Amino acid sequence: MIRWDAITGNLPLIGQKLVEHLALTVTAVLVGLLLSFVAVLAIRRWRFLAGPITGIAGVIYTVPSLALLAFLVPITRLTFTTAEIALVGYTLLILIRNLLAGLDAVPADSLEAADAMGYSPTRRLWQVELPLALPVIAAGIRIATVTTIGLVMVTAVIGQGGLGQVMLRGYNFRNDTLVLAGFVLTVALGIAADLALGWAGRRLSPWAAART
Repeated sequence: MIRWDAITGNLPLIGQKLVEHLALTVTAVLVGLLLSFVAVLAIRRWRFLAGPITGIAGVIYTVPSLALLAFLVPITRLTFTTAEIALVGYTLLILIRNLLAGLDAVPADSLEAADAMGYSPTRRLWQVELPLALPVIAAGIRIATVTTIGLVMVTAVIGQGGLGQVMLRGYNFRNDTLVLAGFVLTVALGIAADLALGWAGRRLSPWAAART
C-alpha cells in the first residue's frame, strides 16, 4: 500500500499542508478560547445568560460540519475565514463548559480569603480563580484542540483542510499512499497535541498533580 516515492515526491506539499493544519487548529482554539472567556465573564455577571449562551453553543455544536460550511460559503466564500468560523463554533461549547466548571469549582474559602486581603474582583479572578481553575480549563483546551485537529480535515471540501487536502489529492489521483499519509499524520498530530497539552497542564498546575 505504501509507495515511498509518492511520499518523497510530495514532501513539499505534505509539509505545507501540515503547517496549514496547525495554523487552522491553533487559530480556531485561540479565538474560541477568547470568545468563551468573554461569554463566561458575562455569565458570571448575569447568571440568566448561562442557558441562552450554552444553548446557542450547543446548537452550533450539533450542526453537521458539511452543512455549516455549506451555509457559510455563500456569505464568506471559499476562504480561510469560512473554515475558521466553523472551527471556532465547534470549540465554544467545550470551552465555555470547562471554563464555567473550573471557575465554579474554586473553593469558597479561597475566595473569602482573597476578599479579606482586599483583592478587587479583577485581581481575584486573575490571581486566585483562574490559577485554581486551570486544571479543568486545561482539560477543556486539550479536548477542543484534539477535536479541532480532526474537524480541520472536513474543510478540505472548501479548499482549506490542511492534511485533508493531502487525502483529497490522494483520492482524486487514486494514490492510496497520499491518503494513508494524510490520515496517519492527522492521527499523529492529534496524539502529539494531546500529550503535549496534558504535559503543559501538569506543569502549569503542579499542585493538582500532587493532590492526585
